[in-house]
Amino acid sequence: MPATSAVRVLRAAGVAFEPLFYEYVERGGTRHSAEALGVPEHEVVKTLVMEARRGGPPEPLLILMHGDREVSTKRLARQIGAREIAPASPAAVEKHTGYVPGGVSPFGTRKTLPVHVERSILALPRVLVNGGRRGFLVALEPAAFTRVLAAIPVDVAIVP
Repeated sequence: MPATSAVRVLRAAGVAFEPLFYEYVERGGTRHSAEALGVPEHEVVKTLVMEARRGGPPEPLLILMHGDREVSTKRLARQIGAREIAPASPAAVEKHTGYVPGGVSPFGTRKTLPVHVERSILALPRVLVNGGRRGFLVALEPAAFTRVLAAIPVDVAIVP
């Protein structure tokens, strides 16, 4: 098992998880990982790094979303009181999280970032989320997002 920051945080917090590996494909996204692992894409949670603009410098945050859904940045901005929300650049993703795009876990980020989770994710019995490396997911109960990360539930999913 890779000794990623995410794995260290999960172990330290006593979170039960199952490591899962698949062959990473550039731009394959959650559709590829779900197919490779034989699970519904809805249960694969993507970790998106966004930046909120409130008038000062951009403020990084994470949003956890179902693999088969997209984020309404307008609704997210409204729900968190920001003027605008936009995806972070690949360089900003690495700077804020310490992870490379395609291998971003919400656990073990370089900086402690606010985490928002699509509310319906919390109703699932089990989800798969990146374990801190490309081609490596961990299966766990979504309650870990609120217990370990203090993730704030939001309603911002849209069907593409």
